[in-house]
Amino acid sequence: MTAPQLYLSFPGTARDALGFYAGIFGGELSLHTFEDFGRTDGPAEAIAHGVLSGVVSLAGSDAAAGEKSVRMEGVMLSLLGAAEPAVLHGWFDRLAADGVVVDPLAPKPWGASDGQVIDRHGLHWLIGYEAGQ
Repeated sequence: MTAPQLYLSFPGTARDALGFYAGIFGGELSLHTFEDFGRTDGPAEAIAHGVLSGVVSLAGSDAAAGEKSVRMEGVMLSLLGAAEPAVLHGWFDRLAADGVVVDPLAPKPWGASDGQVIDRHGLHWLIGYEAGQ
């Protein structure tokens, strides 16, 4: 790994959340349960470690008893210029399903297009591209 990777602790929803992101971004998803790792600090079917590898990479697990889960303030996951505009619009729309559009993905006064959305799992995304991209 050459850069930091976001590792998220979900409140028992890691399988659904990581599957949701894999459905949007594609890539390869690998999930390992507490049972797979011989852990007894949570339900056997809970996710002990999951990784989405691809154009967008995320990793995470279900929070074990006593651990905190995802709560993000003042943090956005930036996908500025990460793909062609049509792809970015598709990602934005899919992330917005059952989420909250903070700022629509649209042209801005400075010439670029961007927008913000908080998805149904609580992640805040900044998605956009430069004019002419």
